[in-house]
Amino acid sequence: MVTRLDRLTVVEAALKLLNETGLEGLSLRRIATELDVKAPALYWHFTSKQALLDEMATQILRGMMRAVELDDDSEDGPRPEADWREWVAQAMRALRSTLLGYRDGAKVFSGTTFTGTDYAAPLQSALETLVGQGFTLPSAARAWATAYSYTIGFVIEEQAVYPIPGERDPRYDLVERAARLGERYPAAAEMGEEVLADYEEGFEAGLSIVIAGIDAKLAAAPSPAEPA
Repeated sequence: MVTRLDRLTVVEAALKLLNETGLEGLSLRRIATELDVKAPALYWHFTSKQALLDEMATQILRGMMRAVELDDDSEDGPRPEADWREWVAQAMRALRSTLLGYRDGAKVFSGTTFTGTDYAAPLQSALETLVGQGFTLPSAARAWATAYSYTIGFVIEEQAVYPIPGERDPRYDLVERAARLGERYPAAAEMGEEVLADYEEGFEAGLSIVIAGIDAKLAAAPSPAEPA
């Protein structure tokens, strides 16, 4: 029996239940049952499922910041002397790992609005570090958003293939896929082995492409010409 119901208790119960039901099966009523309270009690804290998802995403973000040590109290976050390529890669790996810790974690994280300003301090630090290494502020913002969007999108697709960790959805069976495509579409059949098999390797390969593209397109952007 829960003696004191607060926002954090509800969010932690929701994240626990998420791993059992997935996003579609998550509801305020089911969370209330999990907490052994009446559903209306939850509405004191969250007026809708979307409001709850926003707080769940914020809690996931806190876990990601702790994993990569990007919280504003850490001395190990981005520093002007740090190589931006490595800590951007580190941050995206931590984001992916954190999202994979929850069933449908990327779907919960995508399209939500963070509550509070937890994200602002590490984002400010990241942008300042990029600018300190030659990025303009617009290019720094675009660089971070590009790496972030790649990671979210990758994990959404990864969790579609493995909706439950370690359990591949039968719709993505590689042998059946290759047999179905047959000799008519050999390149498409072979692509499955490349993008639907080893997600660790696939993520790292894609991340390296993203970072190399940022390096080539944005990091070397020319500075405004100085007046004569």
